[in-house]
Amino acid sequence: MKITKAIIPAAGLGTRVLPASKSVPKEMLNIVDKPAIQYIVEEAVAAGITDILIITNRGKGAIEDHFDHSFELEANLKGNASKKKIYDDVVYPSNLANIYFIRQKETKGLANAIACAEKFIGGEPFAILYGDDVIASPEGKPVIGQLIDAYEKYGVGCVGVKEVPRAEVPKYCSLDVTPLEENIMSVHNIIEKPAPEQIVSCYSILGRVVMPPSIFDYIRRTPTDEKHGEVLFTDSMVMLARDGSLNAVDFDGKRYDMGNKLGIMKANCEFALNHEEIGEDFKEYLKQLVKDFD
Repeated sequence: MKITKAIIPAAGLGTRVLPASKSVPKEMLNIVDKPAIQYIVEEAVAAGITDILIITNRGKGAIEDHFDHSFELEANLKGNASKKKIYDDVVYPSNLANIYFIRQKETKGLANAIACAEKFIGGEPFAILYGDDVIASPEGKPVIGQLIDAYEKYGVGCVGVKEVPRAEVPKYCSLDVTPLEENIMSVHNIIEKPAPEQIVSCYSILGRVVMPPSIFDYIRRTPTDEKHGEVLFTDSMVMLARDGSLNAVDFDGKRYDMGNKLGIMKANCEFALNHEEIGEDFKEYLKQLVKDFD
């Protein structure tokens, strides 16, 4: 079955980027001239996704507004030939895909947020693009599309992974894997936030997942984690892996953590360097700035 649906969990509190996220959802923090979540939606659309459910909570109405029409603003820009590009940029997000919203009534973790999407998914395989993670993909190879290709080939769930420095693995997770072909591996176990002695590989899941519809049954069967007081999505995926139904794709792309202050700054610098309008000027500015700081 062709995968045309995606969910974007965007209900997190953004505590790592306070105070900025106190009044502005972290997903709406800019990378140059677009909010982070628009890059994520664009990636999904480039992979053939037509229907997207964004899971939010209270205080995140700005996300809905961004993907809606702004009639007064559009009317003001539309008749001005000198502002045609600005008009096109303003209208563009509302025409990207069929975008829907649902609120996670309580902040009860990722598994609960995904479970909120079950009726929307309607028994189909689907993509998950984490709202914290913007990934720069090679031209014509969106990262979520790379996972969709692997899902369609093998018929099992897929997680997008990269090797991270060993010292950073405890921030993420460690995957027990065996190679299948090129950049695709079979997953046997996932150890969430491992202690150094628990690390089985430096492969960690970074923000992109494709799941079969059966994942909702796995979530229902997953025991509540006593430490966190909620069902952990990692635990549900571990059950999927132990049933032989989970692969990992070492994707081609660079991920930026938009829930992290340094990640935000890296994304802004690197995207600005490649920006058609300001790229060259920004490069010269950085060169001069580095000289001034030496």
